[in-house]
Amino acid sequence: MHPSGRPRPGTVIAVAVGGMLGASARYGIAVQLPTEPDGFPWATWWTNLTGSFLLGLLLVMVLERLPPAHRLRPFLATGILGAITTMSIYQVETVLLVEAGHVTTGALYGVGSLGGGIGLAWCGVVLGRRVRPPMDRAGRVA
Repeated sequence: MHPSGRPRPGTVIAVAVGGMLGASARYGIAVQLPTEPDGFPWATWWTNLTGSFLLGLLLVMVLERLPPAHRLRPFLATGILGAITTMSIYQVETVLLVEAGHVTTGALYGVGSLGGGIGLAWCGVVLGRRVRPPMDRAGRVA
């Protein structure tokens, strides 16, 4: 963050580029796993759960293992993973399932997405802390 309280232009660009890549990936996944009307939204389910796990894993790797970098975390976490995962679509799909009379499926999807996302983010953090990065002979991260 700039001393003025405004984000640095390079950080804004990193988020924008990451967001473009993440949104493009999300679109590609949605094309490959289309949701039928009143069907289970598999594309959103898998992208949100995978993104939650990767967010936990990558943030541990970036924040705890790498030297401070002004743009890597916003690029990966806010940009790519923020665009791949989507809370707004998940909420709309949950409401659409319930409105279509699929109350049990909608409830399971809603609760499962939230609980699964939190659980998988935690698993990503745990795994990230257990995996040891390669070290050089001086004991520094290679």
